[in-house]
Order: sequence, then structure tokens, then C-alpha cells
Amino acid sequence: MSDFWIETVPPDAATGAVKQEYDAAIRRAGRIWNIVRVMSPNASLMRTSMAFYSALMVGPSGLSRVQREALATITSQANHCHY
Repeated sequence: MSDFWIETVPPDAATGAVKQEYDAAIRRAGRIWNIVRVMSPNASLMRTSMAFYSALMVGPSGLSRVQREALATITSQANHCHY
């Protein structure tokens, strides 16, 4: 496996849409998780991804937030995701 690095926008250098998403991340979670930072080079992707995440995790559903988080955790573990 080769090593690679994704250049991200540091929070103190963020402007425009990236700063807005970083600020929203801090309001939501008290921090900016790496999954959010890795999308920072593409503000449109970041905005779309976060809207999708919000729809899945807090939008109308027959599942509670706890159930959704549990499903996300189990799926990540089954797929060997380490984040």
C-alpha cells in the first residue's frame, strides 16, 4: 500500500464556504472531525456531504438517533473503517 496525503484547509485559514462548514462542525460537535477536514479542498463536496449526513442522521426516520449511530458504527466496523 502506498502512502498518500490529502492537503486540507487548516481551520485558521478557512474562508467562505469552508469556514461556514467548519463553524457548523464546531457548533454540532465542538470540534472539526477529520472526515470533515478531508473534504475541505472542495467546498461544494463538503457542503453536499454534510447535508447528506444530516439527512441520514437527523432527518425524518423510523429509527432513533441512537439506532442510526449504532448502524453507522457496525457498518464501519464490518467494512474495516478505522476512523
